[in-house]
Amino acid sequence: MSIPEVLSALDRIHGTVSVIGSMNADYTVTAQRLPGPGETITGGPLQLLPGGKSGNQAAAAAKIGAAVRMFGAVGSDSNADFLLEQLEQAGVDVSNVRRVLGPSGTTVIVVDAEGENIIVYSPGSNAQVTVDYVHSMKEQLVSSSVLGLCLESPIETVTAAAQMCHEAGVKVLLNDSPFTPTIPAELIEASDVLLVNEHEMAQLLGIDEPDDDDWDGFDWQNAADRMAEYGFNEAIVTLGGDGSVVLNTAAPEDQRIVRIAPVKVDAVDTTGCGDSFMGTILAGLASGFSLQDAAKLASYVSAYAATGYGAQASYGTAAQIKAKFAENA
Repeated sequence: MSIPEVLSALDRIHGTVSVIGSMNADYTVTAQRLPGPGETITGGPLQLLPGGKSGNQAAAAAKIGAAVRMFGAVGSDSNADFLLEQLEQAGVDVSNVRRVLGPSGTTVIVVDAEGENIIVYSPGSNAQVTVDYVHSMKEQLVSSSVLGLCLESPIETVTAAAQMCHEAGVKVLLNDSPFTPTIPAELIEASDVLLVNEHEMAQLLGIDEPDDDDWDGFDWQNAADRMAEYGFNEAIVTLGGDGSVVLNTAAPEDQRIVRIAPVKVDAVDTTGCGDSFMGTILAGLASGFSLQDAAKLASYVSAYAATGYGAQASYGTAAQIKAKFAENA
């Protein structure tokens, strides 16, 4: 597909998405390089930016046109108002978010001159997103086309949300991040699509990564078979700057393994790029796109995010993304 053909999909985003999980205040500092163990280095000015994997995914989906509802909890601190205001500005419905006593979720992020980062996560209010809360939100959750989940919330809460929505016919997309190698069987059964990066896939399936990071010669058929044995017939494996791979053992033979080419940009900060990819997949699936077409679009949306600082702060609208890449068409 040509660039205009892929980007034209942004005009067809219309689906309804629910995202349940984390919202974090990201304390971000840039430095020439990342520090080593026990090392102190000098960085630039400290910035407070909106983040949290689930909040990021919701914001990315909303900014490209999906109707998105956010579910989760913020604290009783000043960061709570900041996080909700930022999501609302992105177009996310936050009316169902709980407020609880204590601090909101936070992360401390260092970004180097190459755009790479290290992140430390403190759950705060995200740890108080309970199973009872999920059950109280059943009517709102099951009214969407797609549910987005990651693992920055208690695993029993994530599982309960997946089961409730799966039983109601809502498509469930699970992002195994922060990574756990032991996804509960109940969560696997209630999830329709898995999203992981290449390192997470290798750990999850017990597969050796290729020498020299050469994913072109990797045995993707074996990975797809192993993924199906694990419990996911459909999965997306992101490869960072090398694009992504869509695995679908239920598809016709020539569509079971589809390599999605990367979109090259001058990256300044990769924080939140994976979440913008996930948010685009959510929006695409909710709008009736195939998994591979959603992944093609997600390559452009996440590449755009890499050209700005922060997570949600770097996400583009449909118009901004089309304008950015139209010059390369």
